[in-house]
Amino acid sequence: MVREFSQIASNWRSTETAQLYLNRHKIPVIWDIDTRALVRHIRKVGALRGVVATDGTAADQLIFEAKSLPTMAGQELASRVSCAKTYDWARGSIELATSPWSEAMGEAQNEDAQKLRVVAYDFGIKQNILRLLTDHHCEVGVVPAGTSAEDVLGMQPDGVFLSNGPGDPEPMEYAVENVRKLAGKVPLVRAGAGWQDL
Repeated sequence: MVREFSQIASNWRSTETAQLYLNRHKIPVIWDIDTRALVRHIRKVGALRGVVATDGTAADQLIFEAKSLPTMAGQELASRVSCAKTYDWARGSIELATSPWSEAMGEAQNEDAQKLRVVAYDFGIKQNILRLLTDHHCEVGVVPAGTSAEDVLGMQPDGVFLSNGPGDPEPMEYAVENVRKLAGKVPLVRAGAGWQDL
């Protein structure tokens, strides 16, 4: 669901258009949507149920089908999308010349400099977050959503990253308990916040 959908492939790394990719994987796309207004609406009223159809089904039938879907309330989906086992991540963003972050950080990227060890909880983490952590000279380990605080502390992290993810966070008592155990022992950051925010 996007505001604008390009029908051409203009990036030098692309091998096909987005439309061909989506067609091949049978992924529908809707465009000309005011995505900012949609996000504001979802933040105001909560997650909505919906149906995408292209077969001419009557609107009344689609509304009935959408209302028949379960709501997000009470659904703990993070454990469904989380990784199955711990892994290390070392791929940064593509380097064209130098890291775009080296000047912003006030230092040149130095391979000999000590990297900060960050353990990232995978509640549905996006790969771009991992790439950006790597760009910022972090050694990144990713752990499944249910990994205990004790196991994370055993990895001796300099900081712990809490990713965002799908579903309702309320039933994730295991994650809340782990965060309580980690608080005060290691710096914590959640997706969309800075280290200082926790």
